[in-house]
Amino acid sequence: MDLNLLRVFDALLETGSVSAAAGRLHLSVPATSRALGRLRQAMNDPIMVRAGRGLVPTPFAQRSRAQVRALLDAAAALRAAPDDSPATWRRTFSIRINDGLAPVLSSRLTGRIAAEAPGVTVRFVAQQSKDPEPLRDGTLDLDIGVADPPPPDVRSRTLFSDHVVALVAADSRLGRAGEITLDDLVRYPHISASRRGLTRGPIDDQLAQHGLSRRVTAVVPNYAVAALLALEPDVISLAPRVLAEHLTARGMPLRWHEFPLTLPEVDVNLRWHQRLDEDVPSRWLRDQVRAASAQAAQ
Repeated sequence: MDLNLLRVFDALLETGSVSAAAGRLHLSVPATSRALGRLRQAMNDPIMVRAGRGLVPTPFAQRSRAQVRALLDAAAALRAAPDDSPATWRRTFSIRINDGLAPVLSSRLTGRIAAEAPGVTVRFVAQQSKDPEPLRDGTLDLDIGVADPPPPDVRSRTLFSDHVVALVAADSRLGRAGEITLDDLVRYPHISASRRGLTRGPIDDQLAQHGLSRRVTAVVPNYAVAALLALEPDVISLAPRVLAEHLTARGMPLRWHEFPLTLPEVDVNLRWHQRLDEDVPSRWLRDQVRAASAQAAQ
């Protein structure tokens, strides 16, 4: 089968649209539509079918997605030589990233990539789970976040360590204060971020040792929403320190305080499957992520 047809297959499943796939591949819409017709004939399957105003993949296409991605990665590795210039690459990478890190790393990373490899596209994927399987089947190229020790076939490198801080409105009493106290933690309501809707965490365990408890008035699905709610006066939102520093440095009317508690540090890790160890563009991307992370951690 023509390798270019597999690129069309991959783009169609990524975008769910003939026109969007055409834009990604720098083809005309009619040319992409004709390629879909050839794909259907070659694979003896409709590949994409109409669902409302869009297209959805068939079960066969879903099952074949990982195999096609692996073939494209293998072809890219065969073409890529160590002295290849990133400026010549045409490739899309998928990165799963923790929502607390996405605002911090995405701007720094995309800026570096645009400067060195204008033909490279990065697709950021929300971290709905920490399952390593998408790294194995090629759905993801990289995973950035906090996770359990990886399986043997998944590589992991620590980017930096971080911990949770208290994010408050800059013009509030807490924002004007020099520090936050245990009495403040009990007096003011808290906003927590949890995909699973959890209301308890290490802060509650530490407060319990002092015979204290806090009042959580809202649990939101991600840190971005928690940061927006921190703009309201007289509330305390929880956020990773690197995100809090990022938001305040960019002029948001917020301020952050260290908690007067001993809270655990967590390692933010970069993960990839071992099949990408020697892939030149993948190695280059990992270097860019490490550089962007070092810049953010400073």
